[in-house]
Formats: sequence, C-alpha cells, structure tokens
Amino acid sequence: MIVSSVRTCRVERGWSQDELARRAGLSRPAVSAIETGRVVPSVSAALSLAAALACRVEDLFGAPVPPATADPGWAWAPATEPCPFWAASVGGRLIRYPVERTVAGVLRPDGTMHGSVVRPQEAFDPQRVLVIAGCDLAAGMLAEEMAHVASMRLLPFIRSSGRALDLLRRGLVHVAGLHLQDAVGADDNERAVRERLGGGYSLLRVSRWQEGLALQPGLGITTIRQAVRANLRWVGREEGSGARRCLDTILGRRRARPEGYDRIAFDHGGVAETIRTGWAQAGVCVRLAAQSAGLDFLAVRGEDYDLCYRTDMEDDPRVRAVVGIVRSRRFRAALGVLPGYDCATAGELRRVVHG
Repeated sequence: MIVSSVRTCRVERGWSQDELARRAGLSRPAVSAIETGRVVPSVSAALSLAAALACRVEDLFGAPVPPATADPGWAWAPATEPCPFWAASVGGRLIRYPVERTVAGVLRPDGTMHGSVVRPQEAFDPQRVLVIAGCDLAAGMLAEEMAHVASMRLLPFIRSSGRALDLLRRGLVHVAGLHLQDAVGADDNERAVRERLGGGYSLLRVSRWQEGLALQPGLGITTIRQAVRANLRWVGREEGSGARRCLDTILGRRRARPEGYDRIAFDHGGVAETIRTGWAQAGVCVRLAAQSAGLDFLAVRGEDYDLCYRTDMEDDPRVRAVVGIVRSRRFRAALGVLPGYDCATAGELRRVVHG
C-alpha cells in the first residue's frame, strides 16, 4: 500500500482540496481519493501534485512509515528503515534529519534509527551543528570553512527558496538561502521574507550570481529570443523557486506544454544534468551549474543570494561563525573565482521588520 503525504503537505500550506486541485490541474474528488488512499495516482497526477506542492514525488508517496517516524524529533519522516540520520539543536529542540544528498555530498551520519531503537555513532555536538536549506551549489565551500575555522558542522540541504523559507518558518532549520526577484528583475528577497515570515529576521548577503538559460551544446542559439521561439524541450523548476520565476518570465505564455514544462528539476544541478543527459535542451539555472556540466549559457540577469535567519539568533555561535566567514577575505576570494559569482557586496546585513 502506498502511503500519501499529500494531505499533510496541503494542510501545512493552508490550502483546501479545491485549491490544490486547481493548482495541480486535477479534480477535487481525485485529490480526495488520492489523499485517503482510495486511488493510486497515475505518474502524471503524482508529478502534477509534486509540482503544485513544490516537493518531490517521493516526498508525497512512499512506503508505509514505521510508528517511530511520528516522533516529533524528526524534521520530516524518513523514507527507509533503518534510517541513518544527522542531529542538530534548533530552537532549543533536538531534531533528527534523515540522511540525504547535500551539496557537500553525503556526510557521515550521527546515528541510525531502527524502529524505536537509536544506534548512535560518533556524533557531532548538536549545539555545534548549523542547518541551512538553500540552493547555492557553493554551500559546500561554506561547510568546509565552518569545519576549518570554527570546528562546527554545517548541514547544507538542497531546497528551493520557497521551500527553504517554509522550513525556516516551521523552525526546522537555522538558516534559509533565497534568491527571489520580481518580474522586472528587482530584488524581492526582503519583501518575500516579510510576506512569508514577518519581521524579526536578518538577511546576510553571500553573493550576486548570474542566472540564465542553460542550453544543449550545438543548438546554434545565441540569444534569449531565439531560444524562446525555438521548438525546444524545456526543463522547469518547481513553484516557489527563484529559477522558476525567471523561466516563467522569459517564456510567458510560450510554455513547452499548456499545463507546464516537459520536466521538473529540483535544483540548479538537476536542471544542468537533465540537459546534459539529453532529457531536455534548455532550462534556467546559475552559470556555475551550466558551465560545470559543459553546457552553453546565456545570462539573463544577476540575482542576489542571501542567507536568512531569525534576528534573535545573531548571538548564536553558529550564526556568528557564518557571518564572520562570509565577511572574510579568504572566503570571498575563493567564492569570487567561481563562474558567475560576484562577491563585492558579500557580508552586507539587512534587518527585516514588519511592514
């Protein structure tokens, strides 16, 4: 039997079944049947629901979850048993995170949970672990500096801007990385935080990077207009991501299909890999991802990438360490040599107050 997390994800967003059905292009009875397990969703329906909820299909549908996963100490329910995990102290709570791929690779777990039995390994002090959700491919460099300079661990989860802010709102991460701009290319990070989280947050500038179109080599396309008019296979991004905003702005009504894009990727690297392997010919990502995959790249705009955290966390040693590293000459120099990264404003700090 397939266990569905659709209802949980829908309720977390405050949506009715009608709202989810509208966003996913399904009927309300179909959504109800899927939520209650009366119907096994088709591949198309599962992909539509995942895109509407800005998550992965495997986040919505998986094997039955053992009772131990209801433990409030889990950030999100593990998909396997036994489950290796990491642990961190967030907001005064000890939270376990199922091990997954990060931008720093798969890091050594702190332990394994089998049913209700925890089998610890040599673990990091949870008070010295900082949890970040974001889409910066260079977050691994920040993790290296945290270990080298502060003897602290950084867990860099790969999440879109929207999902990262949601995790921060729910108190499941310390820091959310975001890059959001409006249709005319104006910085929208501060407004997004104010609207989604309210006041009482700080934004730390890490870099300004180039976002644009990654293209399969050999297409002979040299302008954005040519790419939009060409009959290409596009890979999209989930709603709530900065890259999706950019791509929707570029294409407007010229989408690959009326109901969306040919394929959906969940990070910049996923976009580049989908094109590199031939499943798509074009998509939006940062220059670093495109060049690392050997793709052609047409810059569209520069975007500010910020780290957001609660202002009352400023005195936390983990946050102080991140601020110090981002402002350091050593880190800025290393980050600045990456394709498309500009660190001239790195380290700038802004407070988000209630509007």
